[in-house]
Amino acid sequence: MNTGGVEISLAVAHGDFRLQAELNLPGRGVTAIAGPSGCGKTTLLRGIAGLDRHAGHLRVNGEIWQDDARGIFLPVHKRALGYVFQEASLLPHLDVRANIEYGWKRAASGATRPDPKRMLRLLGIDHLLGRRPADLSGGERQRVAIARALLAAPRMLLMDEPLAALDQARKQEVLPYLERLHEELALPILYVSHSPDEIARLADHLVLMEQGRVAGSGPITEMSARLDLPQAQAEAGVIVDAVVEDWDADYQLATLRVGANAIRVPHPRLSVGQRLRLRILARDVILALDRRDDTSALNHVPVRVLEEAPAGGSAHVMVRLDAQGMPLLARVTRISRDRLGVAPGVGMWAQFKATAVFA
Repeated sequence: MNTGGVEISLAVAHGDFRLQAELNLPGRGVTAIAGPSGCGKTTLLRGIAGLDRHAGHLRVNGEIWQDDARGIFLPVHKRALGYVFQEASLLPHLDVRANIEYGWKRAASGATRPDPKRMLRLLGIDHLLGRRPADLSGGERQRVAIARALLAAPRMLLMDEPLAALDQARKQEVLPYLERLHEELALPILYVSHSPDEIARLADHLVLMEQGRVAGSGPITEMSARLDLPQAQAEAGVIVDAVVEDWDADYQLATLRVGANAIRVPHPRLSVGQRLRLRILARDVILALDRRDDTSALNHVPVRVLEEAPAGGSAHVMVRLDAQGMPLLARVTRISRDRLGVAPGVGMWAQFKATAVFA
């Protein structure tokens, strides 16, 4: 029997609120948990951590943390996990070194400890060890909180909107360090966020929640192209993996290969062969019956219409497209759909000017 991955079965009944979650998640990488406020994201994380006890079953890469049928429930202090909250919650009377050592001392006996020097370098805080929390920026405090959690040698890392309390500049400061952790750590990370950009940049797997239930769960590249999920229509768009094929220094323009498609995006510098991720918003995709090169759009790809769904309100529809194996979504008005004859099976051209690039 394959015991890898994270198996979650959790049932919550608290007043009028009900949550039922049945999930099988990857045993490493970042799983983003998204959904509107009040849908149960934090309740799910607290149940996984053992901070609140609910009916269910939980197995983390072969280790059972809860199994009601067998009377097993590990209390939170016996679960090898790290938990990073919105606020860093550092001990104010201790300097950074002592705060981090607090996490180091929490590691279970016999646990494989991470190299602290490497972890501090990875998070860019090795020069802050003598400072107190009050002397750190918000981004620095959050990086110290992440280091403290990781030095406890967790088998799972839970992150509950870790960047929500930061301004945009501090978020951009922390995100590259989270990307490094994503690449370096061989453990499951459950990451709650309301930010589509954070999710697109960090997540491998996506869980969408709605009113206490799991509306969908799967690889993020597949989930982003589905029309049957409660995604925010204004932010709907696909997420695709790409490889840098060329970079034009004169125009500061990169050519990226996504399957059979060469996509051009402005970027100050990228290396040939570099792997990265693109987010193409549905609102930025324009449909046409023929290829048009007399526009400012950089990208023109042949597409086949797969299906459509309502797009919020009565004026627009969301159209799912296949661009030579690459998924695309387009948000178009109903009058444009009818005028162009957009229907399943119809061949068209899609054009878009730019994408969000997460290198």
